[in-house]
Amino acid sequence: MFFLMGTWVESKAQDPQFSQFYAAPLYLNPGFAGTTPYIRAGANFRSQWPSLDANFTTYSFYIDYFAEQYNSGLGLLITTDKEGLANLTSTSVGLQYAYELQINDRLTFRPGIQAAYVLRDINFNRLTFGDQFDETGFISPITAEQFNTGENVGFVDFSFGGLLFSRNFWFGVAAHHLNTPNQSLVDGNSELPIKYSVHSGYRFPLPTNAGRGYNSDGRERSITPNFQYKRQGEFDQLEIGTYLTFEPIVFGMWYRGIPIQEEFEGFNDKESLIFLVGLSTGNLNIGYSFDYTISELDIASGGAHEVSISYRFPPDPRRPPRNVRQIPCPKF
Repeated sequence: MFFLMGTWVESKAQDPQFSQFYAAPLYLNPGFAGTTPYIRAGANFRSQWPSLDANFTTYSFYIDYFAEQYNSGLGLLITTDKEGLANLTSTSVGLQYAYELQINDRLTFRPGIQAAYVLRDINFNRLTFGDQFDETGFISPITAEQFNTGENVGFVDFSFGGLLFSRNFWFGVAAHHLNTPNQSLVDGNSELPIKYSVHSGYRFPLPTNAGRGYNSDGRERSITPNFQYKRQGEFDQLEIGTYLTFEPIVFGMWYRGIPIQEEFEGFNDKESLIFLVGLSTGNLNIGYSFDYTISELDIASGGAHEVSISYRFPPDPRRPPRNVRQIPCPKF
């Protein structure tokens, strides 16, 4: 999460995030839907600040496919996020569509859209209110606050994204929650702010005996610096780092935060260092990353652990896929 501030009445929580953002391509940008000539499926798990009561747990699953006869990518994305002691839970189910447009011999553009339905609920019984405390500090199990604990809140959510890429370069933009839906769990209005993101990178092939970028077995050898910038409401965040791809092993390291930015309401945006190791074997990719917290929470928070897995299903040998243009961004 960027941060969780305020109370349950006026939530300022931001979207869940993944450190392995390219291992969650449909979550990052709808333009990624169907970016391989195969059926692709993947899952992500993230546990942030596990040593604190105010922790976050996020699960995500996606599957996508490229329909080459229509130059179109189709995707399904399911994400569940749980926050804190009261188990504030948000579950999103989204459908995505992207169109692949070849601008010229080198450049390809893929605009994409997502329509999702989001369901949110919270366990009010796990919250404590001011009228439950007396002068001795005793906590009474009874409160005058009344809530409809059996009701959920649901809303429709729309997002848009686009990708421009060549053989070694990519640039993407995305805007999530374009309709700023009301996510309040009680009476009133609590709009979910639009999240804007920009992500880009360049793959530098390394020299090999078989040519630049790949060895004689076709395994990639490259260095890929990249960044992602996000802004949602009053919060923003930058992730900048690089991948070293030496297939079947991939290493990555990023810095998350904006060093020159002043504190906002007591929060320092110098958040963490991120370390990644991934295994890429044919159609299967497995990654693990750890966020080393460098903010005021420090490493006593437990940092964040993240695991990703994706698989590209082999095509029907009777109908091999065409040689579609591949986005050069990493798999993790």
